[in-house]
Amino acid sequence: MAPIDLNADLGETVDGVPTADDEAMFAVISSANIACGGHAGDAASMREAVARAARFGVAVGAHPSYPDRADFGRTAMAMDPLELGAAVAVQLDALVAAGADIRYVKPHGALYHAVLSDRVQADAVVAAVAALAGRLGRPLPVLGLRGEIEEAAASEGLPFVLEAFLDRGYLPDGSLVPRTQPGALLDDPDLVAARAVRLARDGVVEAVDGTLVRADAASLCVHGDSPSAVAMARAVRAALDGAGVEVRASW
Repeated sequence: MAPIDLNADLGETVDGVPTADDEAMFAVISSANIACGGHAGDAASMREAVARAARFGVAVGAHPSYPDRADFGRTAMAMDPLELGAAVAVQLDALVAAGADIRYVKPHGALYHAVLSDRVQADAVVAAVAALAGRLGRPLPVLGLRGEIEEAAASEGLPFVLEAFLDRGYLPDGSLVPRTQPGALLDDPDLVAARAVRLARDGVVEAVDGTLVRADAASLCVHGDSPSAVAMARAVRAALDGAGVEVRASW
């Protein structure tokens, strides 16, 4: 089996209080999506996350969102594309200023889902990523699900990397179950670990109705802010290691 990346959303402090056990999560993942001020995080938390990533040998990704700290980036916003692009650029620059060697970009929350269907917003996000890539002198991959964001990345010559979610429910069409609906969140470490191995081995994930959804993902995500996050991440890493799947970042 090919190597696979294991990512988590980390560095998400709210009023200085972390939403996850970052120390435990960094120990088992290969890539960290670092909050950079839009929905959570500040200069201090970004510097801490960058230092922790270096200590654990974890790749750093930027995790920009709508400027929505009140609802943790989970409210969709009808922003002018220039305004949205500027908001994303500010967040990317903040993470760079914190010392990050950004290897990829993954939008957060409502923005993540908006850019799957809204090409205007997808283009705005990708334009900010492409501008940073130009300054860095190397491509910056975009991480996400299939949709308009993939096409937008291609139009700017940026790599697109497909991910799958281990602790989120899937609908038969391959989209995620909305957080407001039953089956949206999974918290059983054994179930999530078995999902990870199946995704790595067979490239499929079981939807809420029992059908199998194709998900040829190169990166697997386990969220860091759920109550069972550490247990799930550890179970996933142990299961992948036990199945002979190499966990490593490819950025």
